[in-house]
Amino acid sequence: MRYRVRHSTTYTYDDQVTDSLGVAHLVPRPLPWQRVATYDVTVTPQASDLTQDLDYYGNLATYFQVVRPHRELVVEATSEVDVAPAEVPAQALAEPWERLRPLLRPDRAGAWPATDFALASSQVEQVPAAREYAAASFTPGRPAGDAVTDLMHRIHDDFEYDATATTVTSTVQDILDRRAGVCQDYAHLTLACLRAHGLAGRYVSGYLATEPAPGRERVVGADASHAWVAVWLGGEHWLAFDPTNDQWVGDRYVTVAWGRDYADVPPVKGVIFTEARKSTLRVSVDVARLDE
Repeated sequence: MRYRVRHSTTYTYDDQVTDSLGVAHLVPRPLPWQRVATYDVTVTPQASDLTQDLDYYGNLATYFQVVRPHRELVVEATSEVDVAPAEVPAQALAEPWERLRPLLRPDRAGAWPATDFALASSQVEQVPAAREYAAASFTPGRPAGDAVTDLMHRIHDDFEYDATATTVTSTVQDILDRRAGVCQDYAHLTLACLRAHGLAGRYVSGYLATEPAPGRERVVGADASHAWVAVWLGGEHWLAFDPTNDQWVGDRYVTVAWGRDYADVPPVKGVIFTEARKSTLRVSVDVARLDE
């Protein structure tokens, strides 16, 4: 599948901003199953400094500074990307999950780079309740692919997608207590479950191409950024899956960046210098298929 992705973020302030510094994760990653044909990131007003570099996890980050006084800041990224289904060997899926804990099996190929994703992080605490919830899926000797898929099914069935249930500061315990959240919360909960049992899981940000209802036209700009999870299966093998939609990740998913949790890879974050008291944020995302 080939997609054209457009992601626009607009900040509006009630007073002049004299200096704005930011970092954005908006450019898809080149991967064995994903080829980035073109990409561009623009900042309006024009940035006095705009550079790009790979961050610690290999994501392409865009750094910018705007020193021209402004009341509106727009960060827009466009890209064209080809996506194919990622292949995960059956042998890796059949491996008992206990053998895939990098902290306990540091001798295994690929364990060292996976270790960071097996540890607690700022937004993914290893709370006892997450371990208890996941225990029903991680029974002794169960193949990793089956265990992870069962956990995905259970989270999808037991939790309700509700944009009003949580905030950006909600914890894993909050999500467990409310049994509701958005894709970011589903991903954080899943990571807590995996890591509580010693598995390595990474938070993945990107886009999911949606299809209009039968007889309806596509609504341009109505898509959204999305989040899912990938679990380490040994060596260089990772199984990416989406607990929000209860499915393994396929060629409808555009991968942008990954890290330990959302805090590592928000689409845009930064610092401003201003006396403004109020601001608004508008985000518009469009993922359009180009191979039809």
